[in-house]
Amino acid sequence: MILSEVRDYLRTHQRAALSDLALRFGTDPAALRGMLDKWIAKGRVEKLPSGTACGGGCCKCDPETIEIYEWKG
Repeated sequence: MILSEVRDYLRTHQRAALSDLALRFGTDPAALRGMLDKWIAKGRVEKLPSGTACGGGCCKCDPETIEIYEWKG
């Protein structure tokens, strides 16, 4: 997986939880954090505050335990 795949996914979906990205790309969340940090440093992605709802509407996850990232492009 490369940075451009993460970029393309977030551009399309606008917002995604780290756990969803890990499932989508079949990779470790820690590795994804490193990639997301690169996009954060470039000002293209923002890590949303803890407790932000994912927007999925299912209410099955505790919002305090989910890392959500949003595309800012």
